Amino acid sequence: MVLSAARATAPAPTGRFAAFSFVDQITQIQGVTRVCGLYTIPANIEHFPASLVAEALGQLAAWVAMSTLGFSHRPVAALAGDTKIFSLPKPGDTLELIVDIESCDAESILYRGHALVNGSTVLELADTVGSMLDIQEFDDPAALAADFAQLSAGGRAVGAFQGVPQPSLLDVPASAPEQLQAQLMVPAKADFFDDHFPRRPVFPATLLLDALLRLASRVAVRAAGGTMLRLTRITNVKVRAFTAPGATLLLSAQLAAPGADDLEPYMVKLTAQAEGKTIASAKMYFALAGETA
Repeated sequence: MVLSAARATAPAPTGRFAAFSFVDQITQIQGVTRVCGLYTIPANIEHFPASLVAEALGQLAAWVAMSTLGFSHRPVAALAGDTKIFSLPKPGDTLELIVDIESCDAESILYRGHALVNGSTVLELADTVGSMLDIQEFDDPAALAADFAQLSAGGRAVGAFQGVPQPSLLDVPASAPEQLQAQLMVPAKADFFDDHFPRRPVFPATLLLDALLRLASRVAVRAAGGTMLRLTRITNVKVRAFTAPGATLLLSAQLAAPGADDLEPYMVKLTAQAEGKTIASAKMYFALAGETA
């Protein structure tokens, strides 16, 4: 069905449904196969990384998954096979979000999607899987149903998101010359925990990816002799465990040789560990700034 394209103008809420919510309106739902939506990046924030564009697509997919299952389950952990970054949106830009759902049941959701700004694609997701868990553990089903109804009927006012602080990273000695390691101190308290999630606060995987990107960029730029690079792809993202508020993670970034089919000259392998166990991993690819990969 095609939903109203009118935008809500009521004051935006704070806390829940605001501090880490990246869908302002659901504009179209085609059964359980396609959903479209809009999100306007507030003009007053300084930092909106590519990982939050992917988060917006994931949240749009989650709304359909939750509504399809009667708000009994929600996707909370993800595997992302391939994310392509074409450009970075700016504060004030409106993201047009399009998600195509390949399957959705009480076990998992499989989807792909892309985000556009002014008709040009800025990011694509492919081969993304979210595991379904009992919604009661994370949030109030009735509140989520009401939020979904609001998004589907005119949407909410833009501008609720007030940004997220840059993660605190402390360099630690690495075991190899082409490696960097750092400790990530997850805040014990943060506004985004009100959204992610009210009943069980979890450090968002997309913020973890942004922290890993900071480390990966340093490794890649050092390998390029200080030349400016741009992130083009993130692949093989696996998140194996939840990270609680106040946790300390060890992040590692290791320069590696790109594959024979990779067009980018630089690839960095990344891991995040908690108490000696790997809880997340990914690969990030970099090209020279101004070049397409």
